[in-house]
Amino acid sequence: MSAERISFGTDGWRAVVADDFTYAAVRAVSQGVAAYLADVPPERRVVVGHDTRFCAELFAREVTRVLAANGRPVLLLDGPAPTQVAAWTVVDRRAAGGVVVTASHNPPEFNGLKYKPDYGGSAGPEVVARLEEETARAQDAGIRTMPFDDAVAAGLVEVVDPVPAYARQVARIVDVDAIRRRGLHIVHEAMHGAGAGYVATLLAGGATRVTGLHQERNPGFGGLHPEPIAVNLGDAIRAIRAGGIDLGIANDGDADRVGILDETGRFVNQLEVAALLMWHLCEQRGWRGTVVRSITSTSMLDRLGERYGCAVEELPVGFKYLGPRMREVDAILGAEESGGFGVRGHLPERDGILSGLLIAEMMVQAGRPLSELLAHVYDLVGPHAYARRDIRFERERYPELRDALYQRFRASPPTEVAGEAVVRSRTDDGFKYWVADGSWVLVRMSGTEPLMRVYSEATDPERVDRLIGAMAELAAAGLPGGAAVAHG
Repeated sequence: MSAERISFGTDGWRAVVADDFTYAAVRAVSQGVAAYLADVPPERRVVVGHDTRFCAELFAREVTRVLAANGRPVLLLDGPAPTQVAAWTVVDRRAAGGVVVTASHNPPEFNGLKYKPDYGGSAGPEVVARLEEETARAQDAGIRTMPFDDAVAAGLVEVVDPVPAYARQVARIVDVDAIRRRGLHIVHEAMHGAGAGYVATLLAGGATRVTGLHQERNPGFGGLHPEPIAVNLGDAIRAIRAGGIDLGIANDGDADRVGILDETGRFVNQLEVAALLMWHLCEQRGWRGTVVRSITSTSMLDRLGERYGCAVEELPVGFKYLGPRMREVDAILGAEESGGFGVRGHLPERDGILSGLLIAEMMVQAGRPLSELLAHVYDLVGPHAYARRDIRFERERYPELRDALYQRFRASPPTEVAGEAVVRSRTDDGFKYWVADGSWVLVRMSGTEPLMRVYSEATDPERVDRLIGAMAELAAAGLPGGAAVAHG
């Protein structure tokens, strides 16, 4: 068998259902996983989970059929579950690894597969390269499969409920009882995703109430884009502005990312959430250690690092870089701009449910509303403003345009942006340029969608807009046919 080669992006493989994401392709990746694990003792099982997307449970069965046919027993989760819940099951059950059918925050026409090694984090670059090689080999050499019912009859499939073990782990990290007793009113926006019901379940039994929004499974996400950013959270914002709500927690399609709303309905952007989490861990918990953050995340963490004596490391985008480094240095926090956060003592991986509960814990311990806590953090780090602009391309032209953009910036890097001299640059993951006072702008092509993303962090919103606008114009000028303008 021969087919177009499958490549993994910043976190797994994602593609459009019925176009590139097909049963045949899923079986090929699953065979690649089986081959990758060939030297692992055969009794060690693989966790297979899925989110709420179209036919996700059927794709999970295909993964199971291939693994079982290769003699690898499977722990199949009994329903949709967040990616980190599947990952915790890998750790809790000492599994060989895990495969999760999910496209995370991508639009509804996508699905994908994430592979989780035995430590429950994202697969690092070396593992990803091996999986791609084994998948390509499977596409050429063929795939083993067996009927699902035969796999069950042979004792190769165990269906498991992952919630109790995950709830116990969350209670080890977060003071869940204190949140329950406090009597908060929390809105949980599940965005029709795999996190539906989790916040309510974890906080049940006390004075705190959880109002759920979009908790029903809907493979089309009800017309929403399941990414927890302000533009997609209108219903949650309106619910909070109606009054009586202390906190809004929003999760993406597989609930590994978080979006936060304060008691006024203001969206607390993900860079601010990163700063709040670091303040909570360092100030309220007294933790010390290394913090790792993505190149797109905030220099507010650097300022807090100076205050608390914590080293802060900047890495390329993706928990495939952050997670392994968290393990190497026992980092207290891993943070990326997209709302993915990991903390010491848990998985070296994003957990959007846990992150939201940590914000609630912070509020309970401080006895102050979130807006006041954020203002306090800004008092410590000084003025910081941030924005991101996404520019969409035609999918068919994306590789050509991505290559053209990167060639141009490598050949002719800008010496100034929006009239400000560039004093430093970084080009290993997109193109990031700093100006004199530490403000920065970055252009980067997405590894999971046909998007060019332009980011900036500066001292005020107007300056951020100028830097983003200037960088977007520089990028568009180097693309064939004005593609960025045509498809922005």
